[in-house]
Amino acid sequence: MVDEPENLALTLLRRIDQRLERVEEKIADLTQRINSVEEQVAGLRKDFVRLEHRLDTFDSRLERIERRLDLVSA
Repeated sequence: MVDEPENLALTLLRRIDQRLERVEEKIADLTQRINSVEEQVAGLRKDFVRLEHRLDTFDSRLERIERRLDLVSA
């Protein structure tokens, strides 16, 4: 049986296919990481909104205390 010479085009296409598979794996990994970052940012936004709400509550309570103690100039 005689060995046929390997087709150069097929060899190059196989290499390209292997590299493409690695790129696809890396993109899938990056997509997961980006999703994780987006979830964390959304969580930070929720925390920030809660803090703003609490500060507004403290501000209104402080104003009431100052009025009761006559610490506010009219």
